[in-house]
Amino acid sequence: MSAVAEQVVPGNFEKKIGEQFPRASIASQHTVDKIETLWIPRNHLLEIIEYLKQDFDMLFDLCGVDERLRVYRSGMPDADYTVIYHFLSIKHLNELRVKVALSESDLTLPSIHTIFPNANWYEREAWDMFGITFTGHPALFRILLPPTWEGHALRKDHPARATDMAPFALSAERQDKEQEALRFKPEAWGLKRRDKDTEFMFLNLGPNHPSVHGVFRIVLQLDGEIIVDAVPEIGYHHRGAEKMAERQSWHTYIPYTDRIDYLGGVMNNLPYVMAVEQLAGIEVPERAKVIRIMMAEFFRISSHLVFYGTFAQDVGQLSPVFYMFSDREKLLRIVEAVTGGRMHPAWFRIGGVAQDLPEGWDTMVRDFIDWMPKRLDHYQKMAMDNSILQQRTRGIGIYTQQEALDWGITGPGLRATGVDFDWRRDKPYGGYDQFDFEVPVYHGGDCFDRARVRVDEIRESLKIIEQCLDNMPAGPYKAEHPLTTPPPKERTMMDIETLIHHFLNVSWGPVIPAGECSVTIEATKGNNMYYLTSDGSTNSYRTRIRTPSFPHLQQIPLISRGLLIPDLIAIIASIDFVMADVDR
Repeated sequence: MSAVAEQVVPGNFEKKIGEQFPRASIASQHTVDKIETLWIPRNHLLEIIEYLKQDFDMLFDLCGVDERLRVYRSGMPDADYTVIYHFLSIKHLNELRVKVALSESDLTLPSIHTIFPNANWYEREAWDMFGITFTGHPALFRILLPPTWEGHALRKDHPARATDMAPFALSAERQDKEQEALRFKPEAWGLKRRDKDTEFMFLNLGPNHPSVHGVFRIVLQLDGEIIVDAVPEIGYHHRGAEKMAERQSWHTYIPYTDRIDYLGGVMNNLPYVMAVEQLAGIEVPERAKVIRIMMAEFFRISSHLVFYGTFAQDVGQLSPVFYMFSDREKLLRIVEAVTGGRMHPAWFRIGGVAQDLPEGWDTMVRDFIDWMPKRLDHYQKMAMDNSILQQRTRGIGIYTQQEALDWGITGPGLRATGVDFDWRRDKPYGGYDQFDFEVPVYHGGDCFDRARVRVDEIRESLKIIEQCLDNMPAGPYKAEHPLTTPPPKERTMMDIETLIHHFLNVSWGPVIPAGECSVTIEATKGNNMYYLTSDGSTNSYRTRIRTPSFPHLQQIPLISRGLLIPDLIAIIASIDFVMADVDR
């Protein structure tokens, strides 16, 4: 499938849906990002989404919003809560946002997991965080919060700080209750203890296991060494990142974004600050755009080197990880020289970047891009050409193009099935339309091809960085718009008006105009989206973070049934996830 070969589907789905369902009341909403946004009635939800699947092959995201305290809702229907469905057509390079209004007295919607399978976890998350019930859902229980949690954390009346809650106390009675809640009951997970011929064994892989790269649990139903079923359990690393955004200013939230995909560094800043910039109407200077792209691609290489080494290690090859971490250290020294930080620089700013490139940056970058290709040639012989690695990964963990789309797979995992789609090239953002690079695509859809895509992407990122080096524009590194952070400082010691303006913008943060905007990027592990709602305040009313790893882990049962436990280790390694990206 080639994304660039198709024409973009024209918009106006309001008219198309209205003609198809004349009894349904459809309303459109203006959003800053220009993505067509429609409000549809609950009683027509299933049939409308069935109809939309003809044009949109992926449910990209599903989330809720507590509307009860929102002030600026002009042109929107009355709603206490809203459920938002974000659809993506890779074939037609189009997006559509569908909203359903709900009243507090009737927070129910039909589940769409039979239409889009990846809705399963998204609907569980919406129930967990907002208390919205999806009728027909096969397993509607907590997914990110503990099973004994009281309340729904993203409701506006739920405390945002521990200091707003009663002091924690663990009585003997409560401890017994917490322990009992952790008891494994196969039936609660939809697993049978036996069939007519076999008594199954159950094995916990994780939550602390070397191969899961974080705190992640998979409950395995086994017939000997054969995996009958695998049930992923997430939430051990949940930190409430979306809730934190409601109490941080637009500027002070930037460091939190670094820690979503903690291997992606400043690349995580990019969709967030770009969404704020669109809401505020800030035009970023060309030099800042190129600096951002260069640093983002450095972190793509950094993340892929971690993947490359640990992928080889997980299938039994110990040496490569030491070589690759050594090269990553060379890369992080450049990041440190430019930003002052290493893994979490939090260096991008609303309107540009924190400071200009340091003297000698070009020499460091040139040395690295001259050094790295030879190392990649060495790694190819050491790892990817190794016959044992290939035997462990070829033909293992296969999913088709259609299965990838059904489960919301993006990035290298999607391109490994033959889907020729990269957000940087096909829906360019932040200046990527000015760069020349290839999109690696393979067609096996197995562990080996998922690795090959990432290995090839390192070389393409080096090409992009070289173009940044050779064509770095002159000019400012940050816009002079009054809502940039921190604001321009040149006149702060010359007149009181500018000093007050600077003080307020730094302490309370800028007041961003009311509106909604989402920005999606091609992140290290797939497509990452920040969907921001401003209510005309100094902080976000709602920040939705759509991460790639969340849907990627959901399809583990599909691709592991009938295989051996060592095959599952190879599958986990090939997905390339970090749990902070899953749990947020």
